[in-house]
Amino acid sequence: MKRGVPVRERLPGERTEAQLDWQLLRLFLELRRAGSFRAAAERLALSTNTVRRRVEELEAVLGVSLFTRHVDGVRPTPESERILDSALAMEEAAFSVLRARDTLGSDVSGDVRIAVTEGLGSVWLTPRLAEFQQQHPQLRIDMNCGLSSADVLRMEADIAIQLTRPTAVDLKIIRLGYLHSMPFASRNYIAKYGSPQSVRELADHRLILQVAEHTGQSTLFQSAIPDMDRAPFVPFTSNASTVHGLAIANGMGIGWLPTYIHSLQLGIIPIDCGVNFQFDIWLTYHPDTVRVPRVRQMIDWLRACFDGRRYPFFRKEWIHPNDLPILDKHLPLSQFYRGYIP
Repeated sequence: MKRGVPVRERLPGERTEAQLDWQLLRLFLELRRAGSFRAAAERLALSTNTVRRRVEELEAVLGVSLFTRHVDGVRPTPESERILDSALAMEEAAFSVLRARDTLGSDVSGDVRIAVTEGLGSVWLTPRLAEFQQQHPQLRIDMNCGLSSADVLRMEADIAIQLTRPTAVDLKIIRLGYLHSMPFASRNYIAKYGSPQSVRELADHRLILQVAEHTGQSTLFQSAIPDMDRAPFVPFTSNASTVHGLAIANGMGIGWLPTYIHSLQLGIIPIDCGVNFQFDIWLTYHPDTVRVPRVRQMIDWLRACFDGRRYPFFRKEWIHPNDLPILDKHLPLSQFYRGYIP
């Protein structure tokens, strides 16, 4: 290298392979996936200017233009397409090294990252994690309750639990169980507006919908609308399960919740009007990670948390909430949300 000459000002022949580090290629891949400098910066926890500057550095090192800038983001150039496969191969090799490193330990300690839907993570799994951590006190759990699915192949999480089936062929995929959803309403709402007994009667009520990637309530509900004389009024929507549940519990309207909610004593009433939904609950992880003791223990524990023999609401067959057992081993949600619900 010639001292004192900025990388971007050097001629192609003056650039060496040593300047091409993995972090630049990782940033290149993130920018392609995100589609804009701002979105890539958020995913990488960097400033937009830093992302832009480092992309320019990579372009200078390679001597080609990788992206064209547009008002709505960036678009890859033909040169970008030519190096994509090689960059992806380097990414997979880097992840393989990290997974191999994790298999060297034999004790259940260290970090485990779980990506799970917000409702299952906050309402179902978190109250049960204390017992698991008492068994493994050196374990550090990072739970990401996201609104979109995590990419396990790219090590965004060690384990993912989601309601949409993963499509990557290199992942281990297990159906944990089934999530049954039906409409619920608070006692206050029913006292004021009554309880619908059919799909048609829903048109006379106020509906609360959760608009999120993993539920798709708006799309699912479209199948019920043709049986209605008119569309119901939707005064409130949210992307978060906890916000959605609190809106229902506080009488804002009728909304769809998992049937297991009834067993957690939140104080809301199931509505029998014939509009119920079912989702598969998927567990996914990279096959190599199961050789890591802490990840293997976590996978076994997660599978137990959705065991239909112990928790019948996760079975395939529909069971009415009134026929489900009350879970009194953990803190009732009505106590946890004291002050937030009537």
